[in-house]
Amino acid sequence: MNFLAHAHLSGNNSELLFGNFIADAVKGNASLKYKDDVLAGIVLHRKIDTFTDAHPVHKKSRDTIRQDFGKFSGIVVDIYYDHFLAKQWEMFSDIPLEKYTSNVYKLLSKRFLLLPNKTKRILPFMISQNWLLNYANFTGLENVFYGMNRRTNYLSGMHNAVEVLKKNYAGLNSDFNNFYPQLMEYAESSIEESKQDKL
Repeated sequence: MNFLAHAHLSGNNSELLFGNFIADAVKGNASLKYKDDVLAGIVLHRKIDTFTDAHPVHKKSRDTIRQDFGKFSGIVVDIYYDHFLAKQWEMFSDIPLEKYTSNVYKLLSKRFLLLPNKTKRILPFMISQNWLLNYANFTGLENVFYGMNRRTNYLSGMHNAVEVLKKNYAGLNSDFNNFYPQLMEYAESSIEESKQDKL
């Protein structure tokens, strides 16, 4: 899953969300310098990724676009799923998407000095281009995919990702609607298990 889903799956715990958000930039023992709830967020992020990569519905989505993106199919599907989440946000949250994303940006900005260097580089672009909100529209998605394509030295073919999404929209949307409630349930149970472990 991508940034919006990882934030949403953290529930209403800001420490957990912070950890979940920075997890990809925290390698090895570097995670041990963070406090318990932040560390739990890092662990949650990794559990979500493992669950997602192994799930047959996510694999079905990857297979749908594999001929277009090869080894980058998983990354593209994760961003597609963030698009579907943003597009159907009111199904999954009582907080309007614009308010929710603004709160996420504020949380991360307040802790900017605590962010890993990789996240520090990404965050200003994310906020200025409002990635989390603009996942919901094709123009915003194109901007994200063009940036991703640049970072892969134009080897990923992601500049075509929005067109591929449009061609496979109904099937991929159905995959997301099948998969995401299961992921929410898994994330919620993982958070609850983490709480119980502290007792």
